Amino acid sequence: MLRASPGVFVFHLSPMAHRSSSAKPDTYTCTAIALHWLIAVLIACGFALGWVMVRVPGITPDKLRYFSWHKWIGVTVFALAVLRMLWRASHATPPLPSGTSAWQRGAAQAVHLLLYVLMIAIPVTGYFYSLAANVPVIYLGLIPLPRIIGPDDALKVVFKTVHIALNYGLLVLVTVHVAAAVKHQWFDRDRLLSRMLPFLK
Repeated sequence: MLRASPGVFVFHLSPMAHRSSSAKPDTYTCTAIALHWLIAVLIACGFALGWVMVRVPGITPDKLRYFSWHKWIGVTVFALAVLRMLWRASHATPPLPSGTSAWQRGAAQAVHLLLYVLMIAIPVTGYFYSLAANVPVIYLGLIPLPRIIGPDDALKVVFKTVHIALNYGLLVLVTVHVAAAVKHQWFDRDRLLSRMLPFLK
């Protein structure tokens, strides 16, 4: 509000106005929501494609095509994950429901952190696995990515093993993440999921 002093106008924020200006949003931004679901769909497609392609016997044109698609998905997820982290660093996130216990808050933070780590680590290990196997990565069949390492049979085994293990770790984390969101939305009824799906409100 404005308060007049002799020859001076002083502007004061009321406590209510101050709280409004610093309050966190109730939902994520449209950009954050779009990145979340786009990455989620790509991860699901990449995992399903990886599951199918390794079960195709021999070296066939279809199998090679699946491997290429799998790599392209991984590169895209990596780029979108970096973009999402930059977006999150510069935009406030909705607070957890007020009744959320301390351990649940800690668990949510840990799961989110691990999800971000895996969204970066899985494409990176897959990329190095491909290079160690002497198979170049050409994004979308148009853009050759740099060969950071050369062929190496020992590293090939290491990166393949780590890549597979991290994928299954991601599957476990995503299952926990989804289960927690469903629990909050339909059992606790605190509308947590509606932060990413505003139409559920």
